[in-house]
This record gives sequence, C-alpha cells and structure tokens, in this order.
Amino acid sequence: MSATRGLCMRTMMELDQSCSNLREYGSEQSLLSKPDGTSTFVQGDTSILAGVYGPAEVKVSKEIYDRATVEVLIQPKMGLPGVRERAREQCVRETCEAALLLTLHPRSSVTVVLQVVHDDGSLLSCCLNAACMALMDAGLPMSHLFCSVTCAISKEGQIITDPTARQEKESRALLTFAIDSAESSVLMSSTTGSFSVQELQQCIAISQKASEQIFQFYRDSVKRRYSKIK
Repeated sequence: MSATRGLCMRTMMELDQSCSNLREYGSEQSLLSKPDGTSTFVQGDTSILAGVYGPAEVKVSKEIYDRATVEVLIQPKMGLPGVRERAREQCVRETCEAALLLTLHPRSSVTVVLQVVHDDGSLLSCCLNAACMALMDAGLPMSHLFCSVTCAISKEGQIITDPTARQEKESRALLTFAIDSAESSVLMSSTTGSFSVQELQQCIAISQKASEQIFQFYRDSVKRRYSKIK
C-alpha cells in the first residue's frame, strides 16, 4: 500500500461536497487484488487506504469458539506504529465488532489493515470510514453500517466539524464519534481535552446530523459501482 499510489487515486474518486460542515470527501473500492475487500477514503487532505482479510484461519491462542476474532492494524505514513496507533486500533476494532455479525464465522479471524497516506486532521474518523467501506467491499455480514465524525472545540467555544490538523492543534478539546446507520446511536467515542456536558451533547448532535450525509454517500457510491457492472 504505497503512499504515492494512494495520492494518485484521489483524482479518480467520487467526490461529495453536499454537507457544508464537512470537508470534501471521497472514496473508491476494490483497489487491490490480494485483500478480500479494499477501500480508500479521503477527507480534505487526510487519506486512508484500507484492506480487509477474512474470514480466515486464526491462531489457536487467539481463537474464540463462538465468534470471529477482529484484528486492526494501523500503519503510519512514516516509521513504526506507536501508542497513538494502538489507541486508534482499539477504537476501530471495537466499532467493527459492534457492527459485524461475528457469530456467523466462529473460530476465524477478520483483519483490517489501515495505511495512513496523509494526515491533515480527523484521522481516526477517516480510518473508521475507510474501514467500513472496505468491510462493505469484502461482503462481510453486518447488522448496520457505521461512519465517524470528529468535532473540535476551539478556545472560544466554537464547534468545528471535521477539523484540519491545524484546527485540532489550536482547539481545547477533540471528540470523535462512531455513529451507526440504523438508529444514529453512538457506537464509540474518543475524547481529549476539557469540555462541558452541554458541549458534549452538542457535538454528538452535530455528528449525528453530519453522519446522514456520509451514509448517503455510502449508498450513492454502491449504487454507482453496481450500475457500472450492469
């Protein structure tokens, strides 16, 4: 999964600017032949390439008798994975476990590999969105889809949706939510900084509203893909 190839793919993507609170975003599926499902997702200048492998054999030490094991690996653009990558891996894994029907594939493994092509803010959200579209491409059974939205709270109290890296650095709080497509409930949250209960509720409401645009983009992307096949 080379960074150069990921950046070149951006010109081929289906872009959407229908939600004024979100940066330009886009995605493309079925990019690589070896994974069972692949997707690239772009939010502004943040880009992630995702690959899904499985269901496949799992090591005996990691085997779970009544469901599949989910593993998530995040590869940074440069260097080796660190503490931040491990924390993001846990967030993505928990979200995938909540959406996938893992009991249909006991004693197997599903591995999600996320390659960071470029990071310009809202990285965890982009990872989650790329993971969902890769799982869709792999055809794995899910009870619902999921997407993610990041909100930054500035020092003045302004809520910024899908912030850039600079906006994240200047903010006093950063909140990322994973939203499900069935009931718009929060599957996962990751927060840093200080914020009030009211600000938390506002960020959740804004994320739920913004998620409608992303879920519509998912549907439109699938429709366009299969209409071309016909």
